[in-house]
Amino acid sequence: MSLPPFQAVLDAHRDDVWRLLVASVGPDRADDCFQETVISALRAYPKLKHADNLRGWLLTIANHKALDEHRAAARRPQPVETLPEIPVPPAPAGRGSDRVYELVSDLPPKQRGAVILRYVLDLPHAEIGRVLDCSTESARRNLHDGLEKLRARAEEGLIASG
Repeated sequence: MSLPPFQAVLDAHRDDVWRLLVASVGPDRADDCFQETVISALRAYPKLKHADNLRGWLLTIANHKALDEHRAAARRPQPVETLPEIPVPPAPAGRGSDRVYELVSDLPPKQRGAVILRYVLDLPHAEIGRVLDCSTESARRNLHDGLEKLRARAEEGLIASG
């Protein structure tokens, strides 16, 4: 099966893709989503096995980019007129973030790394394994063991629980 040139596919369906994106993300964000859609489609085009529904294929990619945009927009900070004044009380001596830092620092290296990568950088187990140069299962176990040690120390009354 031979695919038509990508430019011909894009010329034939770009108006539909554009309309979908404007309706999904609005005219302000449609340009960026359209560009991301075209780049993704261009990268995937040589691997296509069927040319039966190229319009639907492009619209699916555009819809995924619109969903990505909505997810990203939900994470973006929103402007406000004034920032509220919220004082942060200092942590009690021997407790709080300084004490947690000390306790995490006392963990063995792989457990410490797993806890930090999971709870500071919010990485999934597979990525933690890649960073720590171990398997996903080993990363999961290091995280579990590290958290168990921290819980045990909390139960001993060394850190505040809650």
